[in-house]
Amino acid sequence: MLGELSTDPLGFLLGILALVIAITIHEFAHAWSADRLGDPTPRLMGRLTLNPLAHLDPIGTIMLLIVRFGWGKPVQFDPYNLRFPRRDSALISLAGPVSNLLLALVCSILLNVLMRFGVSTFNYSIIQLFIYFIISLLQPLIIYNVILAIFNLVPIHPLDGFKIVGGILPEEYAHQWAGLERYGMIFLIFLILPLGGGVSPIHQIISPIISFILGLLLPIARFI
Repeated sequence: MLGELSTDPLGFLLGILALVIAITIHEFAHAWSADRLGDPTPRLMGRLTLNPLAHLDPIGTIMLLIVRFGWGKPVQFDPYNLRFPRRDSALISLAGPVSNLLLALVCSILLNVLMRFGVSTFNYSIIQLFIYFIISLLQPLIIYNVILAIFNLVPIHPLDGFKIVGGILPEEYAHQWAGLERYGMIFLIFLILPLGGGVSPIHQIISPIISFILGLLLPIARFI
């Protein structure tokens, strides 16, 4: 929340930075996968880059500042440029969440190494300050990458999980599944809206999975 900017400005800024990195990696992975699978559309649209400005959505960025959760600009690709359109579309969609989970794993390894050595191991105050900054950034990086990955794996359009399921199903069922795309936003809004207890259905579904993964990557940290 924006109120956190006054109570914990460093934590707020690190959280925003972690989210921007997570979204950038997620969208870049989609673009890179599409390009590798034969579709130049993301490259021609300037999406084959790690520059966050190419991937941030205006409304999603505003949401980053307000609720510390947002989204990136969807990567467009042309299935007709793909050799196996349904399978390759699923692989392109899967690339985003997988990239977030891989980044979370790398950050977890680095975090555990740094915390094992401890900041006091380093003699110079500037290095200690830098290591403390890295440790403080790695924790939200792990958390937000895991959240972004698991959230996007929910099989509802426009999330990545919808196309992933479409690529797994047999062809006759895949056509029926694709027909549900038009209702995706309705389902998603229903799942996001909080129920009577103030907790949304989608939070109840994905929170145990997120907590389990974070328990492996952040064994000493408090999380969801």
